[in-house]
Amino acid sequence: METTPSVRSRMSRQKARDTQVEIELRRALHSAGLRYRVHRRPLSNVRREADIVFGPARVAVFVDGCFWHGCPEHATWPKNNASFWRTKIEGNRRRDANTDSRLTEAGWASIRIWEHDDVAAAAERIRAVVEQRRPGPNSDNVDQPADQYEEK
Repeated sequence: METTPSVRSRMSRQKARDTQVEIELRRALHSAGLRYRVHRRPLSNVRREADIVFGPARVAVFVDGCFWHGCPEHATWPKNNASFWRTKIEGNRRRDANTDSRLTEAGWASIRIWEHDDVAAAAERIRAVVEQRRPGPNSDNVDQPADQYEEK
């Protein structure tokens, strides 16, 4: 489906990275003592970039905008060019689900944060997952249960 010039120019004005929510979340994570990479591909063979990546723990964080990703609480369906926008947003949702599935298959945890989520609560949720998945000192597999590291 061809987009009109006004739709293309509107889309190009939207920030794709370093949004206010992303920056606040990164500050909260950094304050919690977590270190991460920004805007990286968790899987080199998949052309999808996570907003925040914790490599050793294999955790990818995506900060999703309510409009662009079809938030169940805040999504709106535009009346102008409705068919285009429905196709676009539903395509984004399918791509998000596919990304999550591919990351899970590769042993990664995928965390999705909505732009309206409380930043402190989101940071705490991420911290808990990262710390749970962080490899132990003698570990070569982050997916092993904690009791695998104890002597029997």
